[in-house]
Amino acid sequence: MMILNNSMILVSFFMVFSGLWSFVSYRKHLLNTLLSLEFIMLGIFFLLFFLTLAACEGALGLSLLVSIVRSHGNDYFNSFSTLGC
Repeated sequence: MMILNNSMILVSFFMVFSGLWSFVSYRKHLLNTLLSLEFIMLGIFFLLFFLTLAACEGALGLSLLVSIVRSHGNDYFNSFSTLGC
């Protein structure tokens, strides 16, 4: 899952920087400028969306770890029994 998050962040950065490049290089036409600004904003929204999902994933994992420690007393794999659940 971490590889997916890193690749999506790289795609978002690529979208932002390609939008910046097109904004700087194609300033002659108004429609190209507006499309490049929209592409920049879309990249920023993707980045915020995936960072939000990554934060939620981390909070969920931490809450699962806390509930396991509270129910079993520790987080060692050897202390978990499949018959006790």
